[in-house]
Amino acid sequence: MGRLQGKVALVTGAARGQGRAHCLRLAEEGADIVAVDALADNSQLAYGLATAQDMAETERLVGATGRGWLAQRADVRSQADMDAAVAAGVERFGPIDTVCVNAGISGYKGPSWEMAESGFEEILQVNLLGAWRTIKAVVPQMIAADRGGSIVFINSTLGLKGIPGLSAYSASKHGMLGLARCLTAELAPHNIRVNSVNPTGVGTVLIWNEQTFKHFRPDLENPTVEDATEAFKSLHLLDVPWVEAVDVANAVVFLASDEARYITGTAIPVDAGNLSR
Repeated sequence: MGRLQGKVALVTGAARGQGRAHCLRLAEEGADIVAVDALADNSQLAYGLATAQDMAETERLVGATGRGWLAQRADVRSQADMDAAVAAGVERFGPIDTVCVNAGISGYKGPSWEMAESGFEEILQVNLLGAWRTIKAVVPQMIAADRGGSIVFINSTLGLKGIPGLSAYSASKHGMLGLARCLTAELAPHNIRVNSVNPTGVGTVLIWNEQTFKHFRPDLENPTVEDATEAFKSLHLLDVPWVEAVDVANAVVFLASDEARYITGTAIPVDAGNLSR
């Protein structure tokens, strides 16, 4: 028996990276998975987003655990998409009682006043408003099911501090933490716990891209991940350049499980000492 046996978990941004890790760890602990992803690129970004092939690989991995799987192509920028994805999940598995609000993007890196309005707005649309739309879609059926539950926001150390060059991303993550804290109070009467996991950089394409490498190594014309590794390490007390997606997923599983039954309203860093440096 896994720690989440009999649970139904919804994960946004599920097709690859952190989302894939969340799906797999939740399934390994016994949850059936409703996996949501837009599966489309975003013209505002310097890196490609997940594909249908990525989602198929996540389905293969979850399938090997023996747990149920439902993939929904839905964009967190659309309330209609999110409402439909939740409805499909409930129809397939019954009430959703574990929610991993994971979908997120990172964009422009530079002075706040030089950023295009469209770029700033797009990060807020996905990271903050997308989180709110997910909640708006899933919470009513959680309340109606009357069996409690757990909501985990995948945030960032930049939801707890700011650094130069990432104002839109940091603003979106600070806003997400504010949303989580309000929901903590609003949903406590329904025994729905709300928490945040705040990792440092995670070894996924969100940081493994040319734009990020250039941000850390502006002295090089075409920096690689190897060129940027020491700069990434300098952010941490522990001798690692980043954490792995499974490290964040392990925190999600804990917060979703009964082991955390009285934990709500927290922001848990998975940060290799980033916030203490």
